[in-house]
This record gives sequence, structure tokens and C-alpha cells, in this order.
Amino acid sequence: MPKMHLFRSEDMTLVQLIIPVESAHGTLTHLAELGALQFKDLNPEKSPFQRTYANQVKRCDEMLRKLQYFSDQLQKSGLAPTPSAVESDLNFDELEVKINELEPEFREVNSNLEKLKRTRNELTEFLLVLDKAGAFFESARQNANSQQREDESISGGESIESPLLEREMQVEPSKKLKVGFIAGVIPKHKANQFERIIFRATRGNMFYKCVPLDERVSDPATGDQVEKVVFLVFFSGERSRTKILKICDAFGANRYPFPEETLKRRQMRIEVSARLSEMQTTLDVSSDHRETVLKTIGYQLELWLEMVLKDKYVYNALNMLSMDVTSKCLVGEAWSPLGALPRIQDTLRYATVETNSQVTTIFQVLHTKEAPPTYFQVNKFTSAFQEIVDAYGVGRYQEANPGVFTIVTFPFLFAVMFGDWGHGIVLLLATLWLLVNERRLGSQKLGDIMEMAFAGRYVLLLMSLFSIYTGFIYNEFFSVPFEIFGRSAYKCETPSCSESTTVGLVKYRDRPYAFGVDPVWHGSRSELPFLNSLKMKMSIILGVAQMLLGIVLSLFNAVYFAQPLDIWFQFIPQILFLSSLFGYLSFLIILKWITGSQADLYHVMIYMFLGPTDDLDGNQLFAGQKYFQLALLFIALISVPWMLLPKPLILRKQHLEKTQGEGYAGLEEHPDEEHEEFEFSEIFVHQLIHTIEFVLGAVSNTASYLRLWALSLAHAELSAVFYEKVLLLAWGYQNIFIILIGFIVFVCATVGVLLVMETLSAFLHALRLHWVEFMNKFYVGDGYKFQPLSFVNLGKEDES
Repeated sequence: MPKMHLFRSEDMTLVQLIIPVESAHGTLTHLAELGALQFKDLNPEKSPFQRTYANQVKRCDEMLRKLQYFSDQLQKSGLAPTPSAVESDLNFDELEVKINELEPEFREVNSNLEKLKRTRNELTEFLLVLDKAGAFFESARQNANSQQREDESISGGESIESPLLEREMQVEPSKKLKVGFIAGVIPKHKANQFERIIFRATRGNMFYKCVPLDERVSDPATGDQVEKVVFLVFFSGERSRTKILKICDAFGANRYPFPEETLKRRQMRIEVSARLSEMQTTLDVSSDHRETVLKTIGYQLELWLEMVLKDKYVYNALNMLSMDVTSKCLVGEAWSPLGALPRIQDTLRYATVETNSQVTTIFQVLHTKEAPPTYFQVNKFTSAFQEIVDAYGVGRYQEANPGVFTIVTFPFLFAVMFGDWGHGIVLLLATLWLLVNERRLGSQKLGDIMEMAFAGRYVLLLMSLFSIYTGFIYNEFFSVPFEIFGRSAYKCETPSCSESTTVGLVKYRDRPYAFGVDPVWHGSRSELPFLNSLKMKMSIILGVAQMLLGIVLSLFNAVYFAQPLDIWFQFIPQILFLSSLFGYLSFLIILKWITGSQADLYHVMIYMFLGPTDDLDGNQLFAGQKYFQLALLFIALISVPWMLLPKPLILRKQHLEKTQGEGYAGLEEHPDEEHEEFEFSEIFVHQLIHTIEFVLGAVSNTASYLRLWALSLAHAELSAVFYEKVLLLAWGYQNIFIILIGFIVFVCATVGVLLVMETLSAFLHALRLHWVEFMNKFYVGDGYKFQPLSFVNLGKEDES
């Protein structure tokens, strides 16, 4: 019988490769392209710096650092790497030489460009100082001329055109006062504090004037666009000058020379403007040259990055191989799927020809007792479901995989809690958008939440389809029932029948509603008791069925691994215990539905334990029920010691027979065979814990499935509240504005609470039911995943 796909992991085998040193890199490169070998680390005692190819890994890291620098420069310049259609013909050494030549050249271009920008920004500020401060001097001179004309008779005809400081020379030497000034530029947010500090430092013996610039200017130090002001500080004395210069340096103010004479200012402005124009021309040429160099690098950058990453990946794999005593060959051990061996051998032969090696790689299969890795061939549809299982634990090698059943059971249990075909359609539309844009979204970098939703798009697809299915069963469309599958089997005889609890709804035809819940139940006072009973019993049936499936899968594991003790003393007592109690309860629920009996199942189950010999009276559903229950109770009681005692005792007996029969001759025949220590007390305690866990878990796990009932009820009631208390309430006002607001609130509440929060809640509860209630019946999950040497995994490892 062929093995079911996904039900058990692929057959794995351990292989050994003996590769000549000269062709090792090329051979592993071809094997990484194939992606069918997971190499074991044969040098665990060596640090990364002591390994054979440590220097090559360092060289790759250095090249990656330089390539990342180029990538950062492209990003800063607003240029995107443009993949070239032509493959690079450089080998690793040639690429290293080229990168080592490009990096210092490009850094020099960057450095020169930064110097030019700094000089350009300084000249721009200098020009602004000449304009703004010169305007202040001209204004002061004009004011002084007008004042002089008014006081001409008093001033004696002194011309204001003479330099301001020249008037000091006319004063007696003993009364001469040296007045100086400093001009510069400072950030606007520092100007007020700058003025206060200067005022305190000079004790008020200064005159401060600042003029804000009309536009932001580039700061020479940082290159950022900053709001600045031009300042002028007049002072007297050399000590004041020294203090002000220190304050300017502390505040990062840029000082510029400023001549007092008008003619010199005009001449200096012409010179600065000419230098600024020349500097801008030089800067434009340098920027064009830099952009050309960057574009040249951008054409090959992605190819170079891929090449270096692949080489580093291969060298890291080579470091896991051990060097033989002759230092001419590398010896490696790797796990491989059994079906991939022919392709591996073909790849090795091809690699030998490609690398022009005179010696072929030796490939042989090894026999070992070591546990192989677990490998499932998944596609984009099944991978998300397998990830749900692997998040609990990677399966032991070739144990039954719950991922096969999770494809159906997980979205179905979700839908039981989320059942509303209106909400299901909205969820389906969102999922279809993800599927239609699958190729575009798969090539983009998405956010964390969007990345999770996209990865589980096929899980969402089945969740939405099953939600529509269960929504039809519950007959709920945003909590509104519809007669889709025919007419109702009941009718109202009086207008007040919707308020009645037992009388009012009259069944007028024998044929029930074709599919799902009869719409007449919605809106009646008996809706909640009816749906409560239905969903609670349905939850118990689904839970018991899934737990029984888990126990049956433990039988498959025991048969596959040839463990007869687990069959006789684990599977049989477990299936009998669960079936005799909760399987019987499920049978009674179905029988009550079929017969329409009024029996109280709570009373039946409680007195099955408290009074097993009492008469059932009106709670009897079939003949001989009392004696049948006594038999089931006896089976459940006998199953507990059946699980607990025989297995540890038989294991102890087998161990004693094995140790007594070996003797010294047996030990000499198998000197390398490992003998595990046998501790009866540990085995017995482990079996005791396992028995108690199963017995108590049978009760608690069954009760845990009642969350299907609770969340389904909560979802339906929330949907009804939003519909009746928001949408219908707003509609009753007959006001278009209120109706529009009510509709917006209804949509936001439905999307935010029912389609986001409730989806997440139902998802997590379905996850818990699979991990705890279902998988713990058979799934060990202590294996490790098959992670082959493959360039496909290169991007994932780089991100992590």
C-alpha cells in the first residue's frame, strides 16, 4: 500500500561525501542549487575562527560590508539598484579586487563632494551676511545722515561718510574707546539664548542685532536645511571680543569677515558671488560624476550581493566538513530524502566535470541509529497548515502527521465558532483579494500583520468557505435569517406568538426545514434555549469525534513503529474509556434527536455514576439501557488499571530476560552496542502520570470543546446587538443623516469587532483545540525539521 502523501514524513538516509579540496567549493555550490542535503556539523568543538574556511568567510563579510555601503549610498541618492540582464563574468577573487578598488575611489568622490558642499554652503551664508548686515549698516548710515542735516549747525559740518570707527581717532588718546563688531549666522532656535548669554558675559556692554533669513539654508556642518538668523554684535574692548568668540563657538555660530566700508563690502560681495557660481558649477560636475559611478555600481550590485552571499553560504557549509589526514579531501555527512539520491549522484558527476577535477567525489550511504530529520513535501496550499502543526512541535521522524487532518478540521472548528454566511462572504472577499494579488504581494516587503495574513491566505480561504457553510446551518446573515432552503415548518396563530415560550408556534407540516435551523426560531423567546441546546450538544459530538480520531492515530503510530505494548495497553484501554463515557453521551444525544425523546441527559449521565442500579423511569431511551450502562461503567473502571499496570511490568520482565540472556559472550559479540539504563520506578511513574493525565483530560478536554458553543453564541449575540441596537435603531428615526451615521457605526463595529477581533479569537481557540485536545492523544512532536543546503533558504537566513 503506497504511503499517503503528507501523512508520514519522507524516508531519509544518512550519506557520506568525500570531496577533493580543489573541487569542494564548486561541488557544494551545485548541491546548494539542488537543495537535497542537510549537512551535519562534524567540527562542533571548533570555534568559527578555527575552522578551515574562516578566512574566506571573513573576506565575504568584508565584501558584504562594502556592498552594503554602496547600497546605502544608492538609497540616500534616491536611486534604485537596476538589475542587469547580463550575468557577471567575474569570479570571487576578481570581484573582491574590483570592490576593493571601487570603495576607496567612491569614498574619495564622496569626501570631495562633501567638501564642495560645505564650501558652497559657507559661501551662501557669507553672501547672506553681506546682504543682511550690509542693509543694516546702510539703514544706520541713512538715519545718521538725516540726523546730521538736522544738527548740522551743532555738529560743525562733519560728514557721515567717514568711517564709523575713524571718529575715535579724533578723540583724545586718554578718552579713546575701541568699538568692534562680529557678524555671523546662527540657528534660529538658539538666537534668544545666544543673545542672553552675550548680554550676561559683557554685563550689558554690547549692542545685538539679528535679522531672520527668508528661507531655510543648508548648514555647512550637517548639510540639513535649517532656519537661521544673521546676527551683528557690537562691543568694546578686547576682553569682550574674546568672550563673544568663545560663546559663538559654543553655540555653533558661523562667523564671517565683514568690512565696514561700503566700497569694500560691494567688492567682497562680487568676489563671493563669483566664487559661489564657480563652486556650484564644480559641484554639479562632481554630482554628475558621482551619480554616474553609482548607476554603474547599481547595474551590478544585486548580482554582486547574490554572488557574495552564495559564496559565504557555501563556505559556512564547507566549515561543517572535516579535513582528512592528508589535507587533500573533505569528508562530510548529510541527511537526504531517499528519493533524491539519484539526483544527488547526477549533480556530483556534473560538478566533477564543471570543476575540471581529476578525482570524483565519493558518495556512499551510511547506516545509523540516529534519528533523521522530518521532511514533508509541501506546496503553497499545504505549507500554512503544516506551519500550524510545526508551531506546536516538529513531528518525530515518520510519526502520523496531524497536518493532513488540520487542513479540514482547523477551518471547520473555526467556522463552528464564526458561523455567519454574511461575515463569511466578507472574509472570503478579503481572501480573494490576497489570492488575486498573490504574485505582487509575494514580491513586496509587507508589515508583520499583513505578512501573517498573506502567509495564511489559503487557511483564510477555507475558514471563510466553512464559515459560509456553518452560516447556512445556523441560518444567519449578519444575524438575519432567510428562508433560502424552502418554507418554515412552523407558523404563528396569534400576533403574540413571538413572545411565547411553549405555545404559539404551531407545526403545520411534517416536512422540516430543508437545511439548517428553521428561520422561525430567530426572534422568538425560545430562540436562545433552542440554540443553546443545539450548539452545546453539537460541540460535545464534534469534540468526542476529534479526540477519538486522535486515539485512532496513536494506533497507526503503534502499528507503524511495531510497538505492540502501546496497542494493547494504551490504545485499547483509551478508546474503551473514552467511548464508554463520552462516546456513549454522544450516542445518547444523536438518539434523542432521532427519536424526539424528552429524556434528561444530565440526569442519565449523573446517575450513571451515582446510582447505576436505579431505574431510569422516564429517561430511558432504549430497552436494556440500565444494564448497558452498567457494562460501560465497568469497562471504564477496568480501563484505568489496564493503562497503568501491565506495560511497566512487561517492560521490566523484558529487561530482566534481556540482561540475563546476554552474558559475557554476548557483550563481546556486540562491544559497540549501547545499552540504555532501565529504571522501573521512572517507567512506572511516567505511566502513572500518563494514565492520570488521560483520565482527567478525557473530562477536561470534552468540557474544553464547549468553547465551540460559547464562542458561537457570543458571535451570534454580538451580531444581533449590532444589527438591532445600531442599524435598526438608526433606521427607525427616518432621518438620512442619522441613518448614515448608524450605518457607519454598524460597519465599523462589524469590521472591528466581528471580522477582526472575533476572527482572531476563534482562530486562537481552534488552535488550542488542535494543540491540546487533539494532538496530545498521539503526537510527540520532538523531532527536528529538515533544513537542506539550498540557496532558496539564503534570504531567510539573511533576514534572521
